[in-house]
This record gives sequence, C-alpha cells and structure tokens, in this order.
Amino acid sequence: MAEILIIDDDEIMSYTLSRMTQRLGHKATIASSLQEGLDIASRKKIDVVFLDVRLPDGNGLGIIPELRAKVSSPEIIIITAFSNSSGAELALKSGVWDYIEKPSKVNDMKLPLVRALEYRKQKQRALMHFSVDRCGIVGSSTQTTYCVDLVANAATCDANVLIYGETGTGKELFARAIHLNSPRCAGVFMVVDCAALPEHLVESILFGHVKGAYTGADQDSEGLIRQADGGTLFLDEVGELPANLQKTFLRVLQERCFRPVGSKKEINSNFRLVAATNRNLDEMCKKGLFRNDLLHRLRTLSIELAPLREKKGDIKEIAYHYIDKLCDKYDLKPKSVAPEFLNTLIKYNWTGNVRELVNVLESSVNSAAHEPILFPVHIPHRIRAEVTIGSMRDNSLKADDSKPDAQFRKKLPLLRNLLNETKREYMLDLMNVTGGNLDKAIKISGLSKASLYNYLKKFNISAANGR
Repeated sequence: MAEILIIDDDEIMSYTLSRMTQRLGHKATIASSLQEGLDIASRKKIDVVFLDVRLPDGNGLGIIPELRAKVSSPEIIIITAFSNSSGAELALKSGVWDYIEKPSKVNDMKLPLVRALEYRKQKQRALMHFSVDRCGIVGSSTQTTYCVDLVANAATCDANVLIYGETGTGKELFARAIHLNSPRCAGVFMVVDCAALPEHLVESILFGHVKGAYTGADQDSEGLIRQADGGTLFLDEVGELPANLQKTFLRVLQERCFRPVGSKKEINSNFRLVAATNRNLDEMCKKGLFRNDLLHRLRTLSIELAPLREKKGDIKEIAYHYIDKLCDKYDLKPKSVAPEFLNTLIKYNWTGNVRELVNVLESSVNSAAHEPILFPVHIPHRIRAEVTIGSMRDNSLKADDSKPDAQFRKKLPLLRNLLNETKREYMLDLMNVTGGNLDKAIKISGLSKASLYNYLKKFNISAANGR
C-alpha cells in the first residue's frame, strides 16, 4: 500500500483524488495548504504527491524542492486549473512526474499515479542492487542529489549523455562519475576540449591520420576516437565543435566507425559518448549554428547542473570538503572554520560556481597558512567587498521603505489583486444580467464552459443567485 498526499484546497478535487487512490488500494492523506502538506510530508513516508499550484498560502511550484528533499523523496504530480507554459516548464525541470490541467477525467489522473508508483518501485529495486560512487561530487541539496540519481541511471546503460551547466558547475566531474560507475570503468576516459581544437587539425586530432596524409604527417596517428575504444569519449564544450565537422561526427555517432585522414579504410571504435556544454544548443540550432540531428543524438539522456547560487545549501559541505583536501595538499594542520567565514561564502553570488569557490578556498587556506581558524579576513578582498556592498544595498532598500514616497507606493494595490477584483465584479454582473443562465453567460462573455466554471468557483459565485 502506497502513501499518497493530496495538497489541494478544492474539496471536490481532493475527494475525487482520495476516492480514486483508495480504489487502487492505496492510502490518501489530504492537506488544504502548503504548510500543512509539508508538515505531513515531514512526518510520513510519502510515495506520491498530487500538488495544486494556487493555494491559500502560496504557489505550489515553490515547494517542489522541499518536497523532493524529504527522506522519502516522493514523486510529484502537478494538477492545476491555472496552467501556463512557463509554470509547466519550471515544474518539469524540477523533476515532477506529470503536469495535469483541471478539469480532467478520473482516468487521466489515475494513469500518471499508477505509472509513478510503478517507476518508484522499479527505481527502489534498482537502487538495492546499485550504489553510485560519487567520485568527488560533493553536496546534498535537492538539485545535487537529483543529478547524482541521473548519474546512476546513465551509468547502467550505454546511451549518449549531454550535460548542461554554466562554467565551473562540475560538468567533467559528473561525466567522469558516469564513466567510473559504468561497466566501461576499466577503459580510458578520453577528454576532448572542443573549444581548444585547432580548426586546421581537428579531423586529424579526432580521427587520426596515415603517414603522408599532409605535410608534416611523417607517421601514422591513432586519433582520440580510436584511443577511446572500449571506454568513454568526453566532448567538453561540444557547442564549439566546428560546423564542417558536425555532419562527419554525426555519422561517427551513428556507425561507431570513422576514416583517418588520408586513409581509404574505415576503423571501428566502441566508445561511449558523454558531451557537455555551457551554451543553449537549441538556440544555436534555430540560428543554424548547430545541427538539429546531431543535438538529438547527443542528448539521448541529459543532466542539467544548477549554478551554485541556486543551491547554496551545498556551500558549507563543499567548503569543509575542500579545506581538508587543501590542508593535506599544502601539508598544513587541519583548520576549523569561523561561522562568519561560512556566512560570507554563502552571501556571495558565485558567478564562477564551484570552480570559483574552490579557488577562493585555496586562497583562504594559503592566506591563513599555519593559523588554526579561518576567518573572513582570510577571504580575498574582492569577495568580502562585494558581500559588504551587497549588505549595504539591502539595508538601504529597507531604510527606503520608511520614506513618505515608499509609504505612498504601498497604498497602490497589487495589479494582480486589482485585476481579480475587476474580474469578480464582471462575473457578478454577468450572472445578474443572464439570471444565472450559463449558456447565455458563455455567449455574452465569449468564455469557454470550463473557463466560466473556473471563474465562478474561484470567486465563489453562485450561478443560481447572481448577485
């Protein structure tokens, strides 16, 4: 019996989902607010959450990371009458199982639940037989844990993987973890930096060449793809792959064979491909800078690494991990860390991500030298200055709130509230004019039947009584 949590303030929808869950042989618990739902998820081992978007105490999308961070890490199904494309994209990027619009038929809500539970059972069974080695990946935030789970999935198969992420987020570290957890771990992990490939030698570097293929080719060369045979080929910054090579490389991916420069004979190479980029390849495809068909081949599986500023919960763990490593590296005694040191790191906006953080920690450890405790004074001046200026700016904004003009601005209603009140008045007038005749109301307003029902429900207006 699975535990299903329904977070929805719509009593009819909550009842419908609860009855559906019970008929499937599972237990349902209902919460009518975000806080109530989080409290229940903290106390119980929840398998699946049905989560509404608009609730009395906030937006349901905002608590997805908190729900996923719970010990049971439940699957999440969004169900909402106020859907939009940006909300759906945000939800799906956060790892939700499905995004369903209200009103929906019971079967349309039942199937995602059944499939989510099947997937959950399958995942738990697989985890019993496979424990992923993090290979240096540090962090226990929801975002990092989710990406480590994707590493585990990728390691069990031989499909191509594309890793997205800003510079310094650890794309190569995750690629290496995939390799070292896979059956190819005994093979080579061949790194190719596409941004550093000289255009006139790129084919020779990747595919090799035969003696005499061009001036200066005084002996045969294997090429990196041949060297990756039996292992993993990691194409870093694949968005920089020259346009004239993209078509050739597409065929290599399809056939796993290639022809060295100057050779008439094709050579096979049984490599597994992992690629990484900090660029938007979809936008590049639209501009004709990257091949669509190659992109489809690259991202059979994909992992998107969050920037450090979006997972600051990892900073403390990363700091302790690397401070210990750096002390060993420089033959220094272990150092303790003052709370103010960590607070400064947490307040800084890490544009260079984990790579920048590690460089700052290295500077701090060397600055402290044989001193036993790290204080903010050991952090590079530019970091401390930016944090201090940011704090001063925040304090200035708070002070501005007490000024007369700020008080005047506060008297203006929120545009959302004003629009909602206008819509409510319109719906009241519409019901009054039509005498509660819904067919007439649809014709006059131009609304669909579903939209009209949603507005009446939202504003608690009775069709029978009008005003």
